[in-house]
Amino acid sequence: MTAAHPIEQAWLSTGGTGAQNYDEFADESKITRIIEANPTSMLAVEMPDRTPEARAAGLDFTAALPAAVERLSALQETGRFAPASQVVVAYRISGDDGHTAYGLFCMVDTDEISTSAEEPGRVIRNEDVFIEKVRQRAALNERLGHLLSPVLLVQNAKVEELQAALTEACAGPPAVTDVDPQGRRHEIWPVPAGPQQDRLCELAGGGELIVADGNHRSLAAQVGGLPRFLAVVTTPESVTIQPYHRLLNRMPITGGELADALTRRGATVTTVSGPLDTPAEPGVVHLYTEGTTYAVRLPEGTGTVVDRLDHARVEAVVFREVLAMDAGDPRITYVGGDYPPGWLAEQVDSGGAVAAVLIAPVSVEDFIFVNLERLKLPRKSTWFTPKARAGLVLADLR
Repeated sequence: MTAAHPIEQAWLSTGGTGAQNYDEFADESKITRIIEANPTSMLAVEMPDRTPEARAAGLDFTAALPAAVERLSALQETGRFAPASQVVVAYRISGDDGHTAYGLFCMVDTDEISTSAEEPGRVIRNEDVFIEKVRQRAALNERLGHLLSPVLLVQNAKVEELQAALTEACAGPPAVTDVDPQGRRHEIWPVPAGPQQDRLCELAGGGELIVADGNHRSLAAQVGGLPRFLAVVTTPESVTIQPYHRLLNRMPITGGELADALTRRGATVTTVSGPLDTPAEPGVVHLYTEGTTYAVRLPEGTGTVVDRLDHARVEAVVFREVLAMDAGDPRITYVGGDYPPGWLAEQVDSGGAVAAVLIAPVSVEDFIFVNLERLKLPRKSTWFTPKARAGLVLADLR
């Protein structure tokens, strides 16, 4: 039996509503600028406290929720979305780099979510979360009665068949095309009830599904008691993992003292000349502070494969042992792969942060292995690209 199902009542974008997901921004002030430039962006609904009006009035997320309801209703009433019933939606992302990704917008059973080997379920969630973000997503779902952005799930069964079926479904003119800031084209094709839809649901929901992006959104569905959540199911062939770095906005010691403390704890620390860059391979992380780049080989972890990942070693040695910080400390900003190393260096050089930690990306193979073993990754350790856009397909829960 499949865990993937049609969207009973969907709203399909007619253009102009696509947006980066709310959690893709290291600097949330950028969200306000995007909304100013495009008021129909789904970010104005997903992040109502970041609209220019909310910022001017000093509204927090909860106080801004009524405005989010009004904005979504206005978008629907003015034709920015078209209704559709009992559909799944084939999804294609393509760019100038020649890589094409495919996925399927559908609904997935919430009771299939598993967070450990002892918990049955085919949807494997794999990272720690920030509980306040979960509460915000759950509150937004409840007030809107809609799901705005999908959880990205990587299918691990019959992936070649699913890839072929999705490629076949993305034929003819798309219902809408949206272009992201990297110039990638996001296109959708609704698939109505019938044999093709049945086959797509069977392939998308017939095996184990790994949460690649949307741990907070999937937990928000559970917290809100939703029987199903909105997802894009994709294949390993369609995704890549970029680096996920860390910025330290404040810390209790200087950059030089941090480098010395890491050496005392058994790390090999050497200075590196040239522009700041992501490490070429796992095993070494780059620390940038006070105008100096250090290549840091941390002591090897013991235990599971997760304990040996660079992200876990940074959490254990740099954050907990040396700086006495929990990984959820608000002084740490998690910066996804869409931000280049030069941007992190600028934040440190300008005084916006005191240090940057750059980490090589986790491989797709390691990501799948860790999840199938029902182990948990350090939070914010995988930045999947290309990411599904919010605001292209909505699920109406009413």
